[in-house]
Amino acid sequence: MIREFVADGGKPEDWWKSWSGAYSVAPTESAPIVRDRGEGRILELVRWDWQKPQNRPQGGPIINARMEKLPQGFWTPAFWAARCIVPMRGYYEWTGEKTPKTPHFLHGDGLLAAAGLTWSMELPNGEKSRCFVVITRKARDASGEVHDRMPAFLMPDTWDAWLTSEKLTGDKKTETLAMLEQTSGDVASTIREHIVDRKVNNSRTVDPTDPSLIEPVAS
Repeated sequence: MIREFVADGGKPEDWWKSWSGAYSVAPTESAPIVRDRGEGRILELVRWDWQKPQNRPQGGPIINARMEKLPQGFWTPAFWAARCIVPMRGYYEWTGEKTPKTPHFLHGDGLLAAAGLTWSMELPNGEKSRCFVVITRKARDASGEVHDRMPAFLMPDTWDAWLTSEKLTGDKKTETLAMLEQTSGDVASTIREHIVDRKVNNSRTVDPTDPSLIEPVAS
């Protein structure tokens, strides 16, 4: 990831061995993100979660932000000033109405760069933690055959524009959304999917370091 994103990873040996989510990451666990605070790209482990607004009912964690809702409302401050990239080999989606559902692994030819937002939040225990969400859009191509939403992906030539530490103002917000719409559509056409083992369905028992999680199995 450090080679791919030309990021300053600090001392990768301090965190990469402790990061167990190479093939499966569950909400509220930590995963690497890339961001730029004005001094170049950095890569760090961040919690996949987001602090709920007070008027939102309790339930599962917030892990995604709809691209259509970025320009106004709840996501606006982070969209203006705190964008990030979420590197991933691919992502899982499930089909079927009854348990156990069928897991699918969606992927490209190499590392994917999902668009994300990052912020600082207060955990239930009172501690401060940096968090992130993945931006999603209406699914296209192979992704649309499995689920109605998919991550919004970036192409390498758009990384710097997305990560700029300058706040988005005026036409820049519209231009950035248009860029994300275009690049995510381009990447969507390269995504492929295959069915994987149902052992990935249970985040409590799965071994996230098991590379067979993303291997195809017979349907």
